[in-house]
Amino acid sequence: MKNKLSYILIMILLIVLAGCGTDGKSTEVDSQSSQDDPQTSTEEVDVTEKANKLETDGQIISTTVALTEIMDELELDLVGIPTSYKDLPERYKDLPEVGLAMDPDMELILSLKPTDVLTVTTLTSYVEETFKQTDTPATYIDLESVEGMYEGIQYLGEKYNRMEQAEEMVNAFEEKVTEIEAKIEGKESPKVLILLGVPGSYLVATEESYVGDLVRRAGGVNTMEQKGVEYVAANTENLQQSNPDIILRMAHGMPEEVVDMFNKEFKQNDIWSHFKAVQNDRVYDLEETLFGSTANLAAAQALEELIVMLYPELAE
Repeated sequence: MKNKLSYILIMILLIVLAGCGTDGKSTEVDSQSSQDDPQTSTEEVDVTEKANKLETDGQIISTTVALTEIMDELELDLVGIPTSYKDLPERYKDLPEVGLAMDPDMELILSLKPTDVLTVTTLTSYVEETFKQTDTPATYIDLESVEGMYEGIQYLGEKYNRMEQAEEMVNAFEEKVTEIEAKIEGKESPKVLILLGVPGSYLVATEESYVGDLVRRAGGVNTMEQKGVEYVAANTENLQQSNPDIILRMAHGMPEEVVDMFNKEFKQNDIWSHFKAVQNDRVYDLEETLFGSTANLAAAQALEELIVMLYPELAE
């Protein structure tokens, strides 16, 4: 029964992750590929700047919100964007929506004749076979951690001749991390429990999750020590024994409903009243646009807010 419950929770999580958002004969996975030089004749010298960009960069489709925001910062045009309730960059206004990342509309994608479809490594098992069967060129970007995201940014910057923009993005975050390390130097590391809420239940985030990675960078110690996975199912008795100083609650999928679920759980289940974090009023709900289930460009701002939760004395 426990294994069945864990399976159901993981399936729900993958759906949440999906909503948050070569030569055509094989799927490209983090591999280098060069773009052919555009073949232009003397009659074509008056083409528009936008057409020139398309010839240079290709017909690119982004299937997640985070990747779409990255492409905007890299100043790259797209021909297709993900379906999402979140606001996307103005650059991509009125572009066709290609569905959810976990289950994209392949008929529409193929009609756009993409030279590259951007997806994330966490969805490889869901989309890779479809991309291969339809000869769809795809690139998988690792957004499971901040480090993975910035490696992906640098890869895309090199691939599409946007290294200046890529380096600027990475350097800005590294400067922020240096500032934060100076602020927390010498401070005692708090123990942190991270809960990922999905409609009807919740999972516990490990250090290998995105927010777990942020907590580590902020000097916190994750109470869930399991390795090799991002999220696990756990009972409240075991969680209480870890005695966290701080509890962070992530609400995804249907944020308002999940926050209500958390509030009822913490009120009605008496065991939560025995948590030190609850007794000391150190329970924080993380704002979804800053603290996504995968890495995104709000990482620096999220880290800045996180250190105030972990070290209230740093609040200005």
